[in-house]
Amino acid sequence: MAKYPVVVYGASGYTGMLTMDWLIDQNIPFTCVARNAKRTEEMMAQRVVRLESATYEIIECEHNVESLIKAFKGAKVVCNTVGPFINFGAATVEAALKAGCHHLDTTGEQLYMRNVRAEFGEDYRQAGLLLAPSTSYMYTFAEIAAELALEVEGIDALETATIGRGPRTGAAGVTVGSTASIFELARSQQCYLWENQLVDHPITASFNVVTPEFMQPVFSLPWGGTSLPIFYETDPRVRSCISSVGFYDNNVMQMVHGFTQKWEAEYKHLSTEQQNAIIKGIVDSTTPSMPPRERTTIQRSVDFAIGRGNLAAVRATVHGVTPYISTGALQVATAIKLLDGETSKVGFASACKAMGHRYLLGFLEQRGLARATVTPL
Repeated sequence: MAKYPVVVYGASGYTGMLTMDWLIDQNIPFTCVARNAKRTEEMMAQRVVRLESATYEIIECEHNVESLIKAFKGAKVVCNTVGPFINFGAATVEAALKAGCHHLDTTGEQLYMRNVRAEFGEDYRQAGLLLAPSTSYMYTFAEIAAELALEVEGIDALETATIGRGPRTGAAGVTVGSTASIFELARSQQCYLWENQLVDHPITASFNVVTPEFMQPVFSLPWGGTSLPIFYETDPRVRSCISSVGFYDNNVMQMVHGFTQKWEAEYKHLSTEQQNAIIKGIVDSTTPSMPPRERTTIQRSVDFAIGRGNLAAVRATVHGVTPYISTGALQVATAIKLLDGETSKVGFASACKAMGHRYLLGFLEQRGLARATVTPL
């Protein structure tokens, strides 16, 4: 049973420890839940900033619903960073609900989001609890840009792009969990919103995104479709939403695109066990260990939304730094409001919709993690 109000599940992972950094910064006691308490303690000693001033505990727990319910009981908010969420997320969502906790996670995996919305969204609403996936850099920054665009009267169609620096040897790139989630997308449906309906992207879909921040177009992918079409599917303001993701400084996206084509041609009809082995092999070869802490001189991002209506048009841009550190900040910014009982949405909803995009943007801006601009077109 948790002694403290916030649970960090996946506490020995990269994103979990960054979430702890921000909980300590905000003087919020927390409970770490992980499969291996000793390893978690060792990793926290190495990686968590100001750990000596923290109030926390560590609970060792197996990944199953009953064990997680026992670990989460007594807390108010679960911050879940254990992915790929299509494989591990539903058990944590169910356990948080049965333990009486709000649930935040860091995914943008569409299929997982659709599944938990259908299975648990109404139960969370009836319990007065928030189920908020994708409370993370991906895709809250893009959603903040989209919400800024929607402040302009008459906007009803959105195109968004998330563009950052790609993973490189010797510099923080993507985590092991993120890499696993990326390659899981090869076997998942990816959708965009068109005229209030989710529509499949073709397997060959890609974009050459042109933006004034860069001299050359940025090769981008639907990246599983992103979370935004799911969040806007039932939003009466929005008829259409198409999203893409790209890295501006290397060919990682071309490699992922090639893998997706190879999957369709060679791996799609293999058994699940064979597919799992292929994904594990590529994850192990591309991201063998936890990356170093991000640096603001290296990890920089541009997220923008172009909004259009019959006659209205606008571009909203959020420039940011250190996406994983920003993810921890967004988790904690949302948890603060939930601990205070302040949320405008319960059930399945984005952190932007539940807390307000202006609140989240302000939290990021005050800490030097983001700035936003809005330009009429």
